[in-house]
Amino acid sequence: MVGNLSEVEDAVQEAYTRAWQRWGRLRAYADPEAWVRTVAYRVAVSSWRKAVNRVTAHRRHGPPADAPELDPGLLNLAAALRKVPPDQRRLLVLHHVVGLSVEAIAQETGTPTGTVKSRLSRGRAALRAELQEEAAHDV
Repeated sequence: MVGNLSEVEDAVQEAYTRAWQRWGRLRAYADPEAWVRTVAYRVAVSSWRKAVNRVTAHRRHGPPADAPELDPGLLNLAAALRKVPPDQRRLLVLHHVVGLSVEAIAQETGTPTGTVKSRLSRGRAALRAELQEEAAHDV
């Protein structure tokens, strides 16, 4: 029905996932396998429709504008952030990129305010060290 093995595998996996989530109801069906086949087919058709819509939009609007060159400083910052421990990185991004307050971060992450403050402080120190190390390598 689909003609592409990887698309079939994705559609079938999605169908089985949906069946698992609804198994309490599906097990009473006379033919649960038919339900899975139908869902897999619909998932595949939906995928085709999305692909057709993307092609249509591309033809209508043309190719996307060239992306501007990435700022080397931004690339260095991203590389340095990857080296900061994940719990500190998350809080740094929420605070300095997203702009959330310490209290909002505490509420969103379920972390005490004092812990947020200390992780932000440690994260800034770790980020500073990584950026200084990067700068030393660039010289």
